[in-house]
Amino acid sequence: MSENMISKSELCRQLANLGVEPGGVLLVHSAFSHVQPVEDGPSGLIAALEAQLGAQGTLVMPSMSYADEEVFDAKVTPCREEVGIVADTFWRLPHVRRGDNAHAFAASGPQAAFITAPSPLNVPHGLDSAVGRVYELDGQVLLLGVGHDANTTIHLSENLAGVRYQLKSRLRILKDGQPAWFEFAEVNHCCQNFEKMDAWLDARGLQRRGRVGHAEARLMRSKAIVETALEHLSRDETVFLHPRGVDEECDAAWESLSS
Repeated sequence: MSENMISKSELCRQLANLGVEPGGVLLVHSAFSHVQPVEDGPSGLIAALEAQLGAQGTLVMPSMSYADEEVFDAKVTPCREEVGIVADTFWRLPHVRRGDNAHAFAASGPQAAFITAPSPLNVPHGLDSAVGRVYELDGQVLLLGVGHDANTTIHLSENLAGVRYQLKSRLRILKDGQPAWFEFAEVNHCCQNFEKMDAWLDARGLQRRGRVGHAEARLMRSKAIVETALEHLSRDETVFLHPRGVDEECDAAWESLSS
């Protein structure tokens, strides 16, 4: 093992020190390029996460795809590139369950079937979704080498707040056994201003910081994310949008408010 290679046992120690709870539910967003090198690569990181959670714990990762032109197949459709190699490795493991549509999450452990059960296509991050179920189970969220711009639980907050901005989207689905387009409007934007959550959570001591592998890690409860975001959204539903003229996706979100 090379000098800067981090072992799986050390990863477990780091996760424990950060506060990952044995027997709990943990939703992980990661960028392995910041975590590496670790023993056995992405598979070693997954093994360490599952070991720290234990047999009664449930590990959850995003598993959404770019299934815009092809119908999503949970058994073969790869993850979006930005979701990362850890997530794309995770869903392929034989003991892992994966959701049934292009907004899918994957999970292992006792709550995996509940978390990955079918959910509405037109509300990917509502209460009746994987992130909503992690929230209902009082799960934790781990940001590993990524920022809050990757934190899908904040979209849950937007849906619970009833924000009015939406972006048009569409997916290929099977309808009566034949491929067909499903068009819908989704609460979305560029998500860069989700980084505001850092200061809000830190100010209240609701976010723990440390290192896992070689990456900066942030750990918090799903409920802390939602409650904090809801407080700010109740004051200003556009708090996460850039001012007009800064970003195309945010501009489209602003436009949806006036349409």
